[in-house]
Amino acid sequence: MWIEELARLRAQRTAAVLATVVSVRGHAPREAGAKFVVTDRELLGTIGGGNMEMLVAARARQMLASSARSPEQLVLRLNDKAEADFGRQCCGGEAVVLLEPVPARPVIAVFGIGHVGLELAHILARHDVELVLCDARAEQLAQLDALAASAPPAMIRRQHAVLGEQVMAELPDGSLVLIMTHDHAEDFHLCDAALRRPGLGYVGLIGSAAKYARFTMKLADSGHERQDIARITCPIGLPGIPGKQPAAIAVSVAADLLARLALDAAPRSQDVLPI
Repeated sequence: MWIEELARLRAQRTAAVLATVVSVRGHAPREAGAKFVVTDRELLGTIGGGNMEMLVAARARQMLASSARSPEQLVLRLNDKAEADFGRQCCGGEAVVLLEPVPARPVIAVFGIGHVGLELAHILARHDVELVLCDARAEQLAQLDALAASAPPAMIRRQHAVLGEQVMAELPDGSLVLIMTHDHAEDFHLCDAALRRPGLGYVGLIGSAAKYARFTMKLADSGHERQDIARITCPIGLPGIPGKQPAAIAVSVAADLLARLALDAAPRSQDVLPI
């Protein structure tokens, strides 16, 4: 079943496109409601095979390659005058197919599960993200037991790591990273590791402008270019949300992250493409 396949792909962080026949006029290989799932390597299920299915799969893979987030509709004419890149299909009818991107869960990695990190984990766990929570202190991660037991929407991955830099190196491209450990020296090493890890979507460092200025000089002394150091955002969070209590800071930081994710996922257009 397509729904089980989508669940499997989501668990594997594999982006997909769900293709659904939404309407049929005349003769077509499958009825309205038929579905199949397209990934960059797999075709799961069928909407009837032949030229129609392969045209849909080809367009779905173009959407995957461009990280499209907006759904599209294809109008497929099934006659001898229609586009036939994959062989003739002369049913004589017409089908409208809806293509819906199902992106991989965004990854948010939080390094440091102190007072703010713990509050932030509770907020972000309520969203459909993969949450990597890393700390060198096992007792801090143990505070997440109740959160994990509540089966939140987020996929939570706890990482007990003395060297968080190793976890940083294994994050997938596009990950959003927050550095907020209990130790400024550890924060610095994580910033250094983040700059040596190309492809991260966002790197935020908790602290003041003065802390950022010191880190900027030390990172430059470590060989990083100024334009690369500028990838690090510090202070973090939305400036319009006041308060220094951990819960207030966590709300500010979470709001900023969710705004960034929403901007990435914002639909750009909805196209109806005749084929």
